[in-house]
Amino acid sequence: MNDDLSWMLDSALEIPGALHAVLISADGLLMARTQDFDKDDADRVAAAMSGVQSLSRTLSFFCEDPGQNWRQTLVEFDGGWVFLISAGEGAYLGVSASPEVDMADITFRMQQLVAQLGKRLTTPPRENLGARS
Repeated sequence: MNDDLSWMLDSALEIPGALHAVLISADGLLMARTQDFDKDDADRVAAAMSGVQSLSRTLSFFCEDPGQNWRQTLVEFDGGWVFLISAGEGAYLGVSASPEVDMADITFRMQQLVAQLGKRLTTPPRENLGARS
């Protein structure tokens, strides 16, 4: 697990009511998790969130424009919320929260994280090192 990414995800937990955060790949693999979240549970969440995102994306036609891009999925339970947003090309950020969380605060923090993660996940272009002999 990438400790730098985990540290970044931990910042989401500064919002009162935020519980856990995961960064997942589009194919459902765990890329990073908050330090207090069990790895086995995080792996299960990553696989499930990949499916949730895929199902959500197929509903764009329901908004009368099948060409719309998916942005966020929000799932409500009796005991809390699950937020899932795009974190760049082929990555998603998921955060769980208690029912008392300020939804505007947590979504704003998630957008901030996505901006930071985008810088970390983007590989800089290679410099032309010249031809090998």
